[in-house]
Amino acid sequence: MSKYDDLTQRFITAIFGAFIIIFAIVYGQWSFFGIMLCISIFTQLEFYKLLRLDEMTPLKSWGTMAGVSVFVIIYAEQSMDIPSKYYYLLLPVIYLAFLIKLYKKSESKPFTNIGLTFLGIIYVALPFALFSLPAFYTGSYSYEIVLGIILIQWASDTGAFFAGIRFGKRKLFERVSPKKSWEGFMGGMMVALAMSWACSEYLGVLVSWQWLGIGLIISIVGTYGDLIESLFKRSMEIKDSGTSIPGHGGFLDRFDSLLLSLPFIATFLKLF
Repeated sequence: MSKYDDLTQRFITAIFGAFIIIFAIVYGQWSFFGIMLCISIFTQLEFYKLLRLDEMTPLKSWGTMAGVSVFVIIYAEQSMDIPSKYYYLLLPVIYLAFLIKLYKKSESKPFTNIGLTFLGIIYVALPFALFSLPAFYTGSYSYEIVLGIILIQWASDTGAFFAGIRFGKRKLFERVSPKKSWEGFMGGMMVALAMSWACSEYLGVLVSWQWLGIGLIISIVGTYGDLIESLFKRSMEIKDSGTSIPGHGGFLDRFDSLLLSLPFIATFLKLF
């Protein structure tokens, strides 16, 4: 496939995916719940699948179920204001992993695989679950904040992509990602901050400095999220995390930046 065909496929997939995600976010809180839960599940399953390429055996089904439990309880606490005591329901679910591995007679490295199972929950499921905090920041569902975060992330990715192609010379982190450049990083930050300003003007809810703070988090922390996923793929000796999204690789490839930036955004909004 030529570079032109690849770019065209990437563009068409991006438009189609963007429409589905934006529609689900704007339509209502339960469509937001559904789309984010589905993305979280697919991403976590993909993460466990990649670990198996390295002959690791994480608890794929149990880990994904635990991730769903984390997502549902955090969403319920934020949207329906259920008592925080229900978070304790997660403890027996999480610690069940040790009992499951105890009965795996052929397991050679049970604690390594338990640790990798927990990593899938912390690295993938928890960040998506934390999306509920900005979604219900005002006490009720505010699609504007969620939509703004998504738009800023896409703006950062797009700006970095085209600035890197046009001006990229100085390598940002060559050991992990040879194609990323400082010029691409700066381009992504500039476009992300421009989108943050647009969100403050047209979406509201948050004040300007909060939107700009989110823009900085996404452009800086999100870049590290991308690099971390690149490091993970390099350790697996693979180019893409999957083929689920034509032109974009897998779910980890598409949402890697959000996996690291969402916990920082949730913390930022809770503190400020």
